[in-house]
Amino acid sequence: MTARDETFEVWRGLRPGDRVRLRHHLKVGFRGWECEVTGTVVSIDRRRDGCHYQRNSDDKVFADLIVLRKDSGELTTVAIDPFCELRRIPAP
Repeated sequence: MTARDETFEVWRGLRPGDRVRLRHHLKVGFRGWECEVTGTVVSIDRRRDGCHYQRNSDDKVFADLIVLRKDSGELTTVAIDPFCELRRIPAP
């Protein structure tokens, strides 16, 4: 099983209240970096994405999303894609 498969398996099994760590690999041009966010799952959603230019009206594109509450209380929404690593972690 690849890291991508593991990430989507974790995503499918998430429930509100689960604690997770998400590491996202970003690349723009020749630069690359990683972002990491840790928090408690508030909700999981699959939303229709409408930001694609000149697509057929019945060509539906969806994004898998997680709404997290960080330790500071801040809410953040993250999209799951092939460049993410999602792991369950124990509660503090």
